[in-house]
Amino acid sequence: MHAAAQRQSLPGLIDEAVAAGASQKRACEVAGIDVRTMQRWRKAGPETVDGRSLRHHEPSHRLSDEERAQLLAVANSPEFADLPPAQIVARLADQQCYIASESTFYRVLHEEKQLGHRRSTRPASTAARPRALVADAPNQLCSWDISYLPTTVRGQYFYLYVFLDVFSRMIVAWQVYAEESSEEASAMLLDLCAREGVQPGQMTLHSDNGAPMKGSTMLATLQMLGVMPSLSRPGVSDDNPYSESLFSTLKYRPQYPVRPFATLQEARAWADGLVHWYNHEHRHSAIRYVTPAQRHAGRDHDILAQRAAVYEAARQRQPLRWKGATRNWQRVQVVHLNPERDGAGEVVTQPRRKEKKAA
Repeated sequence: MHAAAQRQSLPGLIDEAVAAGASQKRACEVAGIDVRTMQRWRKAGPETVDGRSLRHHEPSHRLSDEERAQLLAVANSPEFADLPPAQIVARLADQQCYIASESTFYRVLHEEKQLGHRRSTRPASTAARPRALVADAPNQLCSWDISYLPTTVRGQYFYLYVFLDVFSRMIVAWQVYAEESSEEASAMLLDLCAREGVQPGQMTLHSDNGAPMKGSTMLATLQMLGVMPSLSRPGVSDDNPYSESLFSTLKYRPQYPVRPFATLQEARAWADGLVHWYNHEHRHSAIRYVTPAQRHAGRDHDILAQRAAVYEAARQRQPLRWKGATRNWQRVQVVHLNPERDGAGEVVTQPRRKEKKAA
């Protein structure tokens, strides 16, 4: 409530409360004012202006207009234009000069909207979110990434390349190399498309913004194969969640060696065993606990139908043990990558985009 409105209405309301039997002190507490304030209002009258609202305090040590202009001129001079205030005041002190404190520089530059980006480099830009992708069958959407594997030489690593089919969660291509290379990744992609029979315009390949992912050789290979590229935002690992989750699963397996790898062959042997376990033995929770290889081959239809029949038969034998529906063994038909969501956080379902075939 406005102060003037309070001065006019509250005294009458408090009088009504007192007349009804309440104490003046308690009525003032409920109204949120002090008894002395109420007494002062009654003495001054309702039309009196509160002098506190007219009080204007101006610090005696504030910068004058000339000093403020000098500060801005110095901050925008060629010598200091690309420096933050902390650097400016230090350099001015070396020149036996003091204009204002660091905090004053910050405050004045902030008021003049000159604090956002003072360096001569290109300002940071906001990257657009990757487009939403949908897959309803294998070989439509893949993601790939590279993970470091430690070696016995400090500071040197082997590199695990992994291509993952997002729909089936199957590792469809992998290799361990001694370096990060766009050429090696391109050779793996060529082999993958030939082995899986991928046609131009059929597949989208998602990755992060690493140098091998954006190398000229990789981009040329994508164009030649008719594979559509998709990139994460720089520094946003959540845009490539399937590959990140895969590496987390692999590296937290008990089979992960405690000691670093001594040779490239040792690293490849470890990766071969782990990929076999992941594809053919691991029941993946996101695809109703079938193996990625079963889903990639389409065998999950019969497996899930059989599980549903087993549960339904058990329910018929002992109906009292089931309060509701049996466990959900329905097949996951659609998989989304970076989906658009509505205000409630639900995925906005969209049909899979048809990509144009390469010329």
